[in-house]
Amino acid sequence: MLLPLTAKTTNDNHLEIGGVDMVKLARTYGTPLFIYDEADIRYRCRQYKKYLRSDKFDTEVIYAGKAFMSLAVCRLIQAEGLSLDVVSGGELYVADRARFPAESIYMHGNNKTPAELAMALKLGVGHIVVDSFDELRLLATLAKKENKRPKILLRITPGIKPSTHEYIQTGQVDSKFGFGLKDGAALKAVDESLKTSDLELVGLHLHIGSQIFSLRSFSKAIENIILFASEIVKKTDFQIRQLNLGGGLGIKYGASDEPSSIKQFCQVIVESAEFEIDKAGLLPPKILVEPGRSIIGSAGVTLYTVGTIKKIKGIRTYVSVDGGMSDNLRPMLYGAGYEALLANRVNDRPTEKVTIAGKHCETGDILIKDVLLPKPEIGDIICTPATGAYGYAMANNYNRQPRAAVLMVNEGGVKQIIRRESYEDLVRLEE
Repeated sequence: MLLPLTAKTTNDNHLEIGGVDMVKLARTYGTPLFIYDEADIRYRCRQYKKYLRSDKFDTEVIYAGKAFMSLAVCRLIQAEGLSLDVVSGGELYVADRARFPAESIYMHGNNKTPAELAMALKLGVGHIVVDSFDELRLLATLAKKENKRPKILLRITPGIKPSTHEYIQTGQVDSKFGFGLKDGAALKAVDESLKTSDLELVGLHLHIGSQIFSLRSFSKAIENIILFASEIVKKTDFQIRQLNLGGGLGIKYGASDEPSSIKQFCQVIVESAEFEIDKAGLLPPKILVEPGRSIIGSAGVTLYTVGTIKKIKGIRTYVSVDGGMSDNLRPMLYGAGYEALLANRVNDRPTEKVTIAGKHCETGDILIKDVLLPKPEIGDIICTPATGAYGYAMANNYNRQPRAAVLMVNEGGVKQIIRRESYEDLVRLEE
């Protein structure tokens, strides 16, 4: 299923999500418009909490805020008992404004600035994931100055290259992220961390990539990192207390996609970790995961209004909408594929193959190429499912396009969690 869990069709042949008519929302709030199904988000949070369980070690689920982060989402995630992963000072600021407990925040990033690290120390961020030797030394200096001793995890690149787009592979040897296993950098980082009295090394972190369907990649990464943990014990007598295995579980974007379920992912993580820890004879560390897309992605849809239709005989029909690469950059950045439907004519029979084009002055501003729809008409409301992750999060003002509004729906209620930008907002910071 591509649409959120509560999706239905009304008697008027309109798309309904969270008990709310999407066509009415488009007419009330305008388009482009992001819609999130609150029940869907909560369900997926609870799936992770339910299935990431073990009798041998403690577990923790951390929401990867980069997928989509707002004050409302931070509060929802906190209410569901998840921790939060941030990757910038801006995300940390949002979390703080939402009053998210600092001790439950994990801060990532391959190039955290001195100001960002100082901010993390000041707010009392629970864990900082250190990504390089430069950062390790900078953080130690800042911590000493502030008389703090932050808990740290070292990000390790385990040498795993999963089957996903090269731009979202992060665990291979040739990566800008983390300390490599094969070149000895990881062990050197452990040794230096243990000798640094201003930092408290508690564990290791890895993340092999995003939108991954094959769970075998995760099993192999766990095998590699547990072997490394064993090597640490032999050479330093240090036992890791936490092992953060990152996220990366893929979701269904197209009808032919067959991602694993949250339950299957958690079972593989737990079973692989239990097996490898037992085999290595290690004291069981706490196991953490960082899902983002698989919590928020399928819960969101985007609505657009059809503006113009251009038919090129024997070649293509372009259906242009009032958004595009300013609200969904993934098709242009990764070649990501999406499906579409008409929110105002859900059950009409698809009869025409069309290409949905954005309104920006770029030939490459194509949201979906060659999708089957009922014969489109000007004013139709097009819905693109599974746009909850990395849609608004990557939104931009190209061509001075104001960013879209974001709504959350639940049991017939509507909350505007981010208002639409105005033209005045576009020049608000200018002098």
